[in-house]
Amino acid sequence: MNADTDDGIPVTILSGSLGAGKTTLVNHLLSTAGDRSLAVLVNDMGAVNVDADLVAEGSELELEDGVAELSNGCICCELQDDLETAVVRLARDRSFDHLLVESSGISEPAPVARLFTTESRVAALYDVDTLVTVLDTPAFLEAFAGEDAPERRGEEDDRPLSDLLVEQVEVSNLVLLNKADRCREAELEEAEDLVGALQPDAETIRTEFAAVDPDQLLGAGLFDPDRVADLPGWKRALESGDDGAHDDHTDEEHGDGHDDNHGHRHPDEVYGVSSFVYRARRPFHPERFAAVLRELPRSIVRSKGTAWLADNEMRVLIAGAGPSVRATAQGPWIASLPAVERDMYRSNRPDLEWHDEHGDRRTELVFIGTDYDEGALRAGLEDALVTDAERDDDLEGPFPDEQGAETVVWGP
Repeated sequence: MNADTDDGIPVTILSGSLGAGKTTLVNHLLSTAGDRSLAVLVNDMGAVNVDADLVAEGSELELEDGVAELSNGCICCELQDDLETAVVRLARDRSFDHLLVESSGISEPAPVARLFTTESRVAALYDVDTLVTVLDTPAFLEAFAGEDAPERRGEEDDRPLSDLLVEQVEVSNLVLLNKADRCREAELEEAEDLVGALQPDAETIRTEFAAVDPDQLLGAGLFDPDRVADLPGWKRALESGDDGAHDDHTDEEHGDGHDDNHGHRHPDEVYGVSSFVYRARRPFHPERFAAVLRELPRSIVRSKGTAWLADNEMRVLIAGAGPSVRATAQGPWIASLPAVERDMYRSNRPDLEWHDEHGDRRTELVFIGTDYDEGALRAGLEDALVTDAERDDDLEGPFPDEQGAETVVWGP
């Protein structure tokens, strides 16, 4: 999508952790936009929107006019209705060339972007131009290397900062490596490598005090919801079908329902950033699998995928970011449904991979990290699979078994 050829008002969505430099970037863009007329929507967690005040002080716009202010909440969740109202009002009441949406430091950008791309009165008025993530580069590196997990500060969210950083990078088109002056060259290259592993299609720009040429952000036209290539690194690894150098073995060759067909892919490895896919057609022992997740090395930046657990008929989504691992029950395996429902689902999904014995039950997990021992991690996962002797045991673990339920396997 190119903003220059669309009828809607182009919108750039800015995300980034608290203190990364989003407001500094907004003020920089306001002062260097040239002939462009910008409108800004800012959001802060608190009764007083400090960011809106800072933006207004640094520009010729007024809070009631060019800056629409949302306070006391997060625009990606409880203030979603207010966000829709605000952007519609802006488009109705003002004439401007480009909208900047600066989300709270604990906001996830994907829900905000969806408001502008789904069928709604907002989508009829705007076109998403670029999703920009501003990183505090030293903090980004520390989130995956330090001994203590940085906290994601927010009154209703106790997830660690690493979760948010990963989510913000994974949906971005453009990442600003801000505070580059506080990093050595090797650290900046490592940060670029990590960003490339999490979101291979994201462009990166090194910045100091968020100073960037506005032409690189405004009207860049980097967002395209139809591009499969915009998938994050973990999802692309699952869908690539690249099994690397490992020999392929079918379930029948093993005779035990275990699949050694492990996908394997490597991004640029200047700093040892690599990824691999682990697949298996035998369920995990829930306690042993939980132990593996709890003992993941800190060098694993991202772990994500679906796990098959013994004594659990739910497809369990595993999502790890740095020191945090969470599990969510997405829904039942199709193979576990009554015959009529199972056959209906299968007839509607002719491309569904189906095993004669296990149906759609299987594990597919992606691991992305730096300088980890892949062999040791694979061995730990293999040892966590149930044995034939354990198949009839009553097994329990920390994983959810009701659809929609979520548990913290490890981390804050």
